[in-house]
Amino acid sequence: MIRNRAVLTAGAFGAMFFLGVGTAIVGAASRNIGLSPSQIGLMVSIQNVGFIISVLTVGVLADTIQKTRLLAVASLVLAISFGLFYSQDPFILNLIIMLVIGIGIGGYEGAADPLLLDIYERRQSLVISVNHFFVTFGELLIALYLIFLQMDWRTSMVQSAAAVLLLAAIFALSRGPEKTGKSDSLRKRFDFLKTQRPLLVLFILAACVVGTELALIGVITSFLMEFHGFTQVTSKLGLIAFLGGVAIGRLILGLFTHRDLLYRFILATFGLTALSLGALFFAPTLSPLTYALLFLSGGTIAITFPLIITLTGLKYPEMSGTALGVLKLGIPAGGIVVPFLMSILAGAVSFQASLALLPFVMLLGLILAYTNKADLEIDSGSPDFTRDASG
Repeated sequence: MIRNRAVLTAGAFGAMFFLGVGTAIVGAASRNIGLSPSQIGLMVSIQNVGFIISVLTVGVLADTIQKTRLLAVASLVLAISFGLFYSQDPFILNLIIMLVIGIGIGGYEGAADPLLLDIYERRQSLVISVNHFFVTFGELLIALYLIFLQMDWRTSMVQSAAAVLLLAAIFALSRGPEKTGKSDSLRKRFDFLKTQRPLLVLFILAACVVGTELALIGVITSFLMEFHGFTQVTSKLGLIAFLGGVAIGRLILGLFTHRDLLYRFILATFGLTALSLGALFFAPTLSPLTYALLFLSGGTIAITFPLIITLTGLKYPEMSGTALGVLKLGIPAGGIVVPFLMSILAGAVSFQASLALLPFVMLLGLILAYTNKADLEIDSGSPDFTRDASG
């Protein structure tokens, strides 16, 4: 069995890369497939349903089952669904396949971070930041692969399926650290977690930052074309500038994070993102400065979610899988609520008014984090699960 830390780390990074591919494939290939806007919406929604089911289930299982086994199963599921996606035409069949893709990427999201938290005792925030860099890298690469190189999108899916199948084999032959101590029942874990105010606060913070990031990705090109006169090509370069900021931010800023500084970094990134988005949307700027603000916004929001993940894992080390499974329900929650509120504002008031929601949400996150310092400071001590759960 493979127990080498470098191999396990590379496997986790590879899983998150293909999580990014699976997340972005509908947007990147929709024109090639010929999907209508309503069909795209259904695809994304059903993928989120599969993700919700899987991330919580795998997160719970990760506290009692080898995480490499869970990643192997998720890889097998994802490889099959990648290979089958639009190999046949019926939309309803591919809608079901998209549900399975959601289950596969949810399995990756539910097990990869807990595995890394198990095998790294130091600099966890850096490792988690780099891990989530690979999500953005996967999104960027599949977009470049399909849009700029004009690759046949079905070929890219078959190639991705083959690579994920290789990951399944690697995970099947690997073992992470063995769990020490007695594992408490699922009911005890949930009974404990539902009393935890810190986890509720972290969940809301996660929903704020993920919802803002996903909504921003969705509106950048429209914003640039409507308010700054960008073309189809230059507006896409603006989106790449934002995603590039996210990718580089997760690599570079992760180097400066430390266990004792997690809370301060979370405050700083919420505040700086609110400021940069406010400037981007409402300050008159020249085109080159607009690119710079997009890059800055991506760089500041980049490590916020990885920092929240790390903080959650350190707060609840004895049941990190279950805690992170609950936390990561904030991904679809934020991804649904924030864009939905923007849609309502755009229809009721104006597109520009809806843009104000994004810096406002990040400001709310800053206020929430600031007013819950005692719950979020890691050096205040992680709760004793055994004592609290057993009464």
